[in-house]
Order: sequence, then C-alpha cells, then structure tokens
Amino acid sequence: MKRMALLALAVGLSAAGVGIAGSHAKTAARFQLVGRVNPGLPYTADVSALRDHAYLSSWGGRSCRSLGVRVYDLAAPSRPRQVSTFADGKSQPRLDGSWTEKTIVRTVNTPSFTGDLAVTSVQGCRPGGMQGFALYDVSDPANPRELALVPTQPRGSHEIWLQRVGRRVYVWTAIIASERRSSPDDGATPGDPDFRVFDVSDPTQPRQVGAWGAWRALGLRPDRVPDQTLDWNFVHSVTGNAAGTRAYLSYWDLGTIILDVSNPARPRYLGRTARSPGGIDNAHSTWTAQSGRVLIETHERDGGRPTFWNIANARKPVRLGEFRLPRAVIAVGRGHRLDRVSGLDLGDSVHDAKVQGKVAFFSWYRQGVVAADISNPRKPRFLARFLPPATADPGENFCPGGRCVSVWGVFVTPKYVLASDMVSGLYVLRLRR
Repeated sequence: MKRMALLALAVGLSAAGVGIAGSHAKTAARFQLVGRVNPGLPYTADVSALRDHAYLSSWGGRSCRSLGVRVYDLAAPSRPRQVSTFADGKSQPRLDGSWTEKTIVRTVNTPSFTGDLAVTSVQGCRPGGMQGFALYDVSDPANPRELALVPTQPRGSHEIWLQRVGRRVYVWTAIIASERRSSPDDGATPGDPDFRVFDVSDPTQPRQVGAWGAWRALGLRPDRVPDQTLDWNFVHSVTGNAAGTRAYLSYWDLGTIILDVSNPARPRYLGRTARSPGGIDNAHSTWTAQSGRVLIETHERDGGRPTFWNIANARKPVRLGEFRLPRAVIAVGRGHRLDRVSGLDLGDSVHDAKVQGKVAFFSWYRQGVVAADISNPRKPRFLARFLPPATADPGENFCPGGRCVSVWGVFVTPKYVLASDMVSGLYVLRLRR
C-alpha cells in the first residue's frame, strides 16, 4: 500500500504541472522537480538558503503552533533531510504563542562575530506571545545557537532584512502601522516609526540606531494617501542594495519608498514609486535586477502582479511595465488566502520575487512558482511555471474541507530553485532551458 501511495504521489506531481513549458515554444523552458518534503503541520511560510541548507519558516494562523524555523540538509537534494529546528515554542518557551514567517541567513565577519548569522521575524499569535526578532548562530546548521531575542513595540517584526556593510551588520525591519498604533494621542501625531534599523555587528547585543516613518518625515498620515482612492499606508517589508546604501520600503498604498541609508542613524527620503491611474495598490515586497537599476515591485491582492521600475534616478522612478501570466497557463481553483487585516482575497496574488541573471522567479500563491525572462523589463516574457499538487489544508485557514495550492516563498541558489507551499511544504526545483 505504501508503494502504491508513493506512485500515486509521483503521478500527481507530474499531472500538476512539473515542467510546464513557456508560452513561446522556442524557449522549451520547464521546471524539473528534484525533491520535496512536507513537514505535515500547519503552516509553512518563507524559504531561504545558505550553501547546502534550506531554512523553512512557519506561519501561525489560528492554530498558533509556534513551529519555528526548520533546517534541511540538501546534500542529497532528492531527499531533503531535516537536521534541526530553532525559534520554536517547544525548544524556546519564550517563543510559544508566536510565529516566525521570514528568515534570512548570511555569512558575516565583524569584530564580534564571524560565521553564519540568521535573523527571523517574530510575531505574536496569542496574548503574551513575543513580538520582535531573533538572532541565531547557524554556523553549524545542525546545532543552531540563540544569540539574542529583540522585542519591538507596538508589534513584532513583520518582514526583515539582514544587511552587511563592510564589517558591520544591520537588521532592517518593518513594524506594520507602528506610527499609527503607537500614536501618543490617538492618531493626532505619529508614534514610533514603521521602519527601524538595528546594528547587530555584535549579535549578542543588538541596538537600534535609526528609524524612519512617512508620517513624521513627510507628513503623509497612514489614513490619507494623496491623489489616491485608497487610504492605508504602512511599511510591509524592506530590502536593500548590495552596498547597503539604499533601502526599499514596501509602503503598501504609498508604493515603494526609496531611502538613502548611507548614514543608518539618519535615513533620508529620495523618492517613491507612484500608483498609476487604474493601477494596482498594496505594494508588498521588492527585488532588484540589472545591478540595482531595475526594481521589481510585487502587489499582494487578488489579481496582484509584478511591476517593473527604472530606479537609476531614485528620486524619480520610471514605470517600465508589468508582468502578466499568459491566459493559457492560469490555474483556476480553490486556494483563497484572506488577509486577516485588510480582508482582501489574495489567492491569485503574486507574493515575492527573486532574480538570477536575466530570469525572475515569483512565488504566486495559487499559481505556483513562475519564471520570467526579464532581459527587457518593459516586456517580461513568461518561461515556465511549477504548480504543486493541490493539498488538504491541515489548519483549515485557506480551503476548509478542500485542497488548495498556496505558494508563499521562492529562493534561488546556484544549484536549485527552492519553493515553499503553505500547505504542502518544501520543493527543490531546477529550471531547464
């Protein structure tokens, strides 16, 4: 019976679209499934990697299982092997009642620490659950070691970035709607900024060194967005350039705000992307291409698509175009993700982007993992899509009583493309062209 079940799974994966070719026959691009592992507990969140180890984060949902970050050895990529877990409620009781959806791992070298450093966001899903971020030494991935738990107020770190600048290391973090939530006079004046900068060069002694908020700096209240029908702005996520001199703040209905962070103690506003008439709001996250000259901006809402911007002049970003899936490959089915704050149906939304050379990879919730040729960012070209098999939702958050696809994360390594589906786990892929 077990052998039959494995055969059925293999057939199901093939039928689900492992290796869907591009819309242009001459590309013959396809995704090859190399390996897969399903942790079996709700829910998987983002995925990142360093060398031959993948770091699979988790999302809390109603179950609030505090599953932490699961580490997988990919030395045998067809059989990912879990070697450790960290930032979970079981091994760290202080993190019980919280979830850790975003993790970044980098090799760093500072006067205080040399090795592989991991930072993970921490958000509360039960009263009393810790809120902030956590730092770990993962130089030995099988034996992670806690370095610091850093609380933030008025809520935890939603999305996070680990930035090396010479022999210093910084954590940049988004504290959603902090200016509004921590207003000292019920919204008349701004509270603590949404974007914060921590020096973690000594990861056992993190310290906040800078912050920035659009309300305090530009007078843009969170409930008033100029020249738009929408009325909500906050920092959802942040990324940076290789030199650590620019921070790209995904500021929801304000678009992407670009800051000069050459002096991390005094972030300075340069410019922002603007929503065009009839365009898409909810700027969710970013990635850069073409040596930092092109910004890819994703939009998390039903029908949300990636938008491309020329940011060679950061003060005046120029919209280049957007990427749409070909009608012939759009998957129609269950897999709705309702954002718990906005109530929007995000099931058919693009989520995150990564870039390797001239190819962009997108995690696209119900549509799976999508690869696009971005040689000409004005006209991105579809290459291939991997669609995981629809899987029963163990926590009944997205498709109660049914089966769905909900791809959260994508990460590109020199060898593989990694993807995380919230209900079916970790996938190891290769793009064949």
